[in-house]
Amino acid sequence: MVNPRGDETHDNHQVKCNQIECCLQPFHLSQVQLLSVRDLMLANMERGLMKTPQKPSTLKMLPTYVRSTPDGTERGDFLVLDLGGAQFRILHVELKDSAKVEMESQVYAIPDEVMHGTGQQLFDHVAECLGRFLRQQKLHQKVLPLGFTFSFPCVQSQLDKSVLISWTKGFHCSDVEGKDVVHLLREAICRQGDYEVDVIAIVNDTVGAMMSCGYQDHSCEVGFIVGTGTNLCYMEEMGNVESVEGDEGKMCINTEWGALGDDGELSSIQTEIDKQLDQNSLVSGKQCFDKLVSGMYMGEIVRLILVKLANQGLLFDGTTTQALLSKGCFETKHVSAIEDDHSGLSSARKILSVLGLNPSEQDCVNVQQVCSAVSTRSANLCAAGLAAVAARLQCNSQDPNRKITIGVDGSVYKQHPKFSQRLHSALQHLAPKCQINFLISEDGSGKGTAIVTAVAKRLAAQRHQIDEILAPFQLSQAKLEEVQSRMRTEMAIGLCKDTHASATVKMLPTYVRSTPDGTERGDFIALDLGGTNFRVLYVHIGRREDVGVQIVSKTYSLPQEIIQGTGVKLFDHIIDCISEFQSENNLRGRRLPLGFTFSFPCKQTNLDQGILMTWTKGFSASGCVGKDVVMLLREAAVRKKNNDLIVVALVNDTVGTMMTCGYSDPACEIGLIVGTGTNACYMEELRNVELLDGDEGKMCVNMEWGAFGDNNCLEDIATSFDRDVDKFSINPGKQRYEKMISGMYLGEIVRQILIILTQRKILFGGNISERLKTRDIFPTRFLSLIESDTLGLVQVRSILTDLGLRSTCDDTMLVKEVCTVVSRRAAQLCAAGIAAVVEKMRENRGLEQLKVTVGVDGTLYKLHPHFAGVVHETVKVLAPRCDVTFLQSDDGSGKGAALITAVACRIAGAEARAA
Repeated sequence: MVNPRGDETHDNHQVKCNQIECCLQPFHLSQVQLLSVRDLMLANMERGLMKTPQKPSTLKMLPTYVRSTPDGTERGDFLVLDLGGAQFRILHVELKDSAKVEMESQVYAIPDEVMHGTGQQLFDHVAECLGRFLRQQKLHQKVLPLGFTFSFPCVQSQLDKSVLISWTKGFHCSDVEGKDVVHLLREAICRQGDYEVDVIAIVNDTVGAMMSCGYQDHSCEVGFIVGTGTNLCYMEEMGNVESVEGDEGKMCINTEWGALGDDGELSSIQTEIDKQLDQNSLVSGKQCFDKLVSGMYMGEIVRLILVKLANQGLLFDGTTTQALLSKGCFETKHVSAIEDDHSGLSSARKILSVLGLNPSEQDCVNVQQVCSAVSTRSANLCAAGLAAVAARLQCNSQDPNRKITIGVDGSVYKQHPKFSQRLHSALQHLAPKCQINFLISEDGSGKGTAIVTAVAKRLAAQRHQIDEILAPFQLSQAKLEEVQSRMRTEMAIGLCKDTHASATVKMLPTYVRSTPDGTERGDFIALDLGGTNFRVLYVHIGRREDVGVQIVSKTYSLPQEIIQGTGVKLFDHIIDCISEFQSENNLRGRRLPLGFTFSFPCKQTNLDQGILMTWTKGFSASGCVGKDVVMLLREAAVRKKNNDLIVVALVNDTVGTMMTCGYSDPACEIGLIVGTGTNACYMEELRNVELLDGDEGKMCVNMEWGAFGDNNCLEDIATSFDRDVDKFSINPGKQRYEKMISGMYLGEIVRQILIILTQRKILFGGNISERLKTRDIFPTRFLSLIESDTLGLVQVRSILTDLGLRSTCDDTMLVKEVCTVVSRRAAQLCAAGIAAVVEKMRENRGLEQLKVTVGVDGTLYKLHPHFAGVVHETVKVLAPRCDVTFLQSDDGSGKGAALITAVACRIAGAEARAA
């Protein structure tokens, strides 16, 4: 027979279980709810990093001024002062090889009268205890670096500057709030007078957790605490931290995530119990996320649920006790004990008995169920927050497969038997594509703070070495003015007939006597020969306001057997290509003037005469050196029976640049090329060109300024890296100015610096790749890419990876700094040369103020993101009485050659008419 009372008992039991489950249901958060919390966290992180978000963030996202995590090379002795309650610790921490850490510590009490006295009394007490500790440890005669863990609400503005917002934890020391606590500590140490320490860093405990774990795992960039309270920090890209100047590198951000939801955004997941707890708390409406998650509140939430269930008759036969009704009687450590799989039920009975209750076995099971619901919700919410941080880190790195290491501290994570497992499981569901590793922090506020201090000390020592290495590249205005003056001196030597032969800056007449005036008209042929490919161009010059300049061109190749054969074969091949071009463009039978851009070393004796001094660029055609290359071209035209060419001008590419820009801007009287090589030309008063007869008018002078400094006049600004690049170049002792400026050499200078920095273990962990050892492996285009404002550090790292280098964020920042220093010096030296030219032109013309345009060509000037800007700003400083405009050339070697020819024809026509 069925016992009716038994069925009734069973039914009653089932009803109670269902009612208890119904009461706990709001604590069981769905995947959708948790993803919503993740997204809320992400949105608040984003807004918290902004200076002026449209909607305020509940997360403070405070910069900690910790910019780097440990790299494993940190060594030495450090002091730590850990002040966060009625007792404080002083530690002596030794960081040794193989991540070995040895610590000696002492705990000191803070008397009540000190906690409620003046700020000076507090810090004098701390400083006196510090002195006592140093004497006990026999460290009082050393000056050790100290890290200061100060666990009170502060606003940090530097690594060693932090202003107290308000006291908590029972402290009420006067004249401290609103003051820099590091400064107060330093003053107190000075008042002691019998020892010295170097206070380097003030540290948040969450940062300490991250750094403590980062010493073991250098990829650790997140610190997470869930204990009495909860918080998180992580390494954010500096470009996203709007409250701090600078875009490069990373900055550890203290999220203060316990305040998430203070704007009511978490109300949908708050239960009646949560709202009751909040109303009875010291800070109602504040620290919403903290109250859902942390150990300070977890036990109280459980107590409030137990009271509710007892009042409903679902627990303890509907009875409560005064103890159970007392706030704070049920602690989070009780939750941990009750959820233990082995001793949980017996622990529940003991704990409840202490509260004056007489629980049944089922009561103990039900209480365990309540504890599980509350702690699981906490773990799940922490997982949602961590999923947000993981998503942000992956987005910042643009690497969906990035591995993330989280340093963890806090009694809830460490001591609750199931919390960590639940958190990991939930995180796997919320961030399934993330590879996340957890490391438990060992004494974040002690060891971690020492490591923050050690990293700061290492970075300071490295910074000193870096500054020493890069200092010779930093040119003062006074030094640039000296370079400008020396260029003027060398220009004068080159223009003087008596000293020209010994001049380094050759100042060669080009026989170009005028720039375009806009009246040039006609059809022209241009030949541009400067490498294994050459171009033939048909150029029509019309009215500027109509068609302007129209160009048709074709590129032809020069086979090896041609460029290394005879001069006759070379020039015959060129004429054959010109004839083919003329036929294709219906130009046969039209006698057109031709401008010849010939980019090899020549001594020009007239506008249409130039003696080849030597072949370069792999050319070795016989029978050409020492000959007039225009005559060689004309003789080939006769042999090939091409009577349609009238060679009018032999053109230097720098002059072509000036003429091209001169067509657009009549004020253009200077040509500048800064690319693989560098050179400049300008319109000089003919009376100053002593190599030529005549005093009237102007003459374009090809400066050949790359050789500036070949007489050692720049030796005082040459660095050891410049000397090394020069020594191993194909022309040691030659083109010294060019080797400091042009694209052919800047990458090699950078490579040499990177090697020295790596040898000193400042870069790449001290590991030099075989590729980095290869000369010229670091082309100047890398500088342009690395210094680009639009290229992130991830892309910079990929460039370094291609060179066989494993780089950190700090490495990529330093590589970028090196590139910037080298390219900036190049631009400044180039500007000093231009300043010398424009000042000479101004003085030539007796003007108070000169207005002139510089036509510019060359890949370094055009493609480097900052080179042109530095040139412009430096010329303004060095030549304040000159209004200089820079105009980029389009096709100086082709269009420019045609324009020189057109100008020559215009002048010749005018002279013929006059005769």
